[in-house]
Amino acid sequence: MTLGELPVVWSLPPEDARAGWRALCWSVGPSGALAVMLVQERDLRRSPYVKGWVRWSVAAPCDGLLVVVSDGEEHRTPVTGIPACTSHLALLPGSRFLLASGRTFRDEEGAWGANAVVYSGEGQPVSRFCIGDDIDYLLTDGDGGIWTSYGDEGIYGGHPESGAGLARWNADGACTWNPGGRLPVWPLGGDAAATEGAFAWLAWHSHKGRFLSRVDCATGDVAGYRNPLPDTDGIAVRGTRMLLTHRFHNRPSIELSRAELVGDAWVVTVQEKLRLPGRVVMRCAQGRDGVLWLRAGDTWTRIDA
Repeated sequence: MTLGELPVVWSLPPEDARAGWRALCWSVGPSGALAVMLVQERDLRRSPYVKGWVRWSVAAPCDGLLVVVSDGEEHRTPVTGIPACTSHLALLPGSRFLLASGRTFRDEEGAWGANAVVYSGEGQPVSRFCIGDDIDYLLTDGDGGIWTSYGDEGIYGGHPESGAGLARWNADGACTWNPGGRLPVWPLGGDAAATEGAFAWLAWHSHKGRFLSRVDCATGDVAGYRNPLPDTDGIAVRGTRMLLTHRFHNRPSIELSRAELVGDAWVVTVQEKLRLPGRVVMRCAQGRDGVLWLRAGDTWTRIDA
């Protein structure tokens, strides 16, 4: 597969870049709509220790612009009150959306601070709540459930839901699922996430290796598998086929692996290196119903399983 075969879904227009807009965070909704949150560069600060677009963070509460691309059409919504340190975006039913910071901290009384905000379809904040600490990955399912996986500081930091490693929330801020002993070992961090119809797929690692968990969104039942690769940045699943990616950090290339489910094990059948239209860094991939979406710099592409 060559670069020319990868369809470009959307790129940040040059006129937006000249006007000072920067793509802060992104997500793909359950229906396959691409969402990108734009913020003015003057409202961002840059980390000297991180490369790529993830080095940008919101310095103080500011306004922005949500771009949603669906079926080739682009819709833009002004957004009010984007919180400082926002790093995650997810689409919710009814044109609502969620912005979240990966971290939260206790106040003087020991309560965890709110780090997630639900916005109306008009871009106005309507509710705030805590969605756990040290979020690695976040995405939503078709029923509006919010799936999260956590890093080691969240898992061992005292937050009750982060401590489970994986969780599902509703838009009111209530935790509606956690593994509850249904994982083979305790997670140490999240690697990737995807949805496939009524299932959520979460890739994670522990001190005993890397794993894939398929969770039934309705019942909470879990099916577990070994991850066939040592390092995974993105997954997408369609039936017995899976796509897995490994990035070459801050370089315009990835390694794409195709796997088949044989019995109760995923087996890699094909591996190839792909050159992308921009550099890839962490949180570069998301899977939806067998389609793997990739952010390469300020360009978004997709690959079908």
